[in-house]
Amino acid sequence: MKDIYCLAIESSCDETSMSIIKNGTEEIATVTNTQIDIHKEFGGVVPEVASRSHIENITIVLSELLEKSHMKIDDIDIIGVTYGPGLIGSLLIGLQCAKTISLVTNKPLIPVHHIKGHIYANNLEKRLTFPLIALVVSGGHTELVYMKEDYSFEKIGGTLDDAIGEAYDKVAKICGLDYPGGPIVDKLAKLGKDTYDLPYPLNDDSYNFSFSGIKSAVVNLVHNEKQRGNNIRINDICTSFQNRCIEVLTKKTMKALKEYKVNNLVLAGGVAANSYLREKLTKECQKEKINFSYPSMKYCTDNAAMIGAAAYYAYKKGIVANLELNAKAVVDLYNEK
Repeated sequence: MKDIYCLAIESSCDETSMSIIKNGTEEIATVTNTQIDIHKEFGGVVPEVASRSHIENITIVLSELLEKSHMKIDDIDIIGVTYGPGLIGSLLIGLQCAKTISLVTNKPLIPVHHIKGHIYANNLEKRLTFPLIALVVSGGHTELVYMKEDYSFEKIGGTLDDAIGEAYDKVAKICGLDYPGGPIVDKLAKLGKDTYDLPYPLNDDSYNFSFSGIKSAVVNLVHNEKQRGNNIRINDICTSFQNRCIEVLTKKTMKALKEYKVNNLVLAGGVAANSYLREKLTKECQKEKINFSYPSMKYCTDNAAMIGAAAYYAYKKGIVANLELNAKAVVDLYNEK
């Protein structure tokens, strides 16, 4: 069977990333330009600044990728691109680049949902085994997904408000920590003690999540402590917050594995880098003899390699877009239109 080389483009937020992936499993080369230092002074991603940076860097990233991979555009078989969800201005830059390359080379254009990419990041290191449950945790998503086969996605449950990554960043900001806050909260949580009486976020029997309540509880806690002139123990706040969030994520994930009679779990998304979440799920999966995998750190954050991995299986399913493909800031993973 002929090898399929995919040129993948990811620009949904503040990373300009391109990658060449072979057969959905082998990373040939990846080049990513990050904007973290640019947005750090604003305490978060500024959409207009992000899109301008993509414009400035996208051709540079492409040139570096081809040089790094020792390949030419003619060696590419398909073009995979993130079309949503994400920041509309950022998405449009990557999509326009992909459509231009597709038009000029007459190569198939493969649309990829950003979250599908995160799930398929696991496939770059170990072939996905089905059926499986995917716990998707990122700045914009917190979902449990059932997959009976490649490129088959059934939502079991999801967040009713804030995503887990968003909650981490907001708690970090409330505590006066730098951006991005998630990794800092995870680090400080190891140094603190669970001393603050925070609520468990939607600790029920459903597969849904809600993190707005615990986020608000931290806001009120910090405000009240300041009003009383008390010393705010940031490490302890991080520990108390993280313990409750990870406890509920783990509990509902293990419940889904049991009720769906599935023996395979994959972790996906930016928050898959969280050390305590990895540790907690690893422990529980070992206890229940569940096959558990999560991506390397480089595949947790937004990257084009994951888009190339997903694009290959979309292509095998016959999912090909025309040049009328448009970017979408919001698009349902399970009912794409």
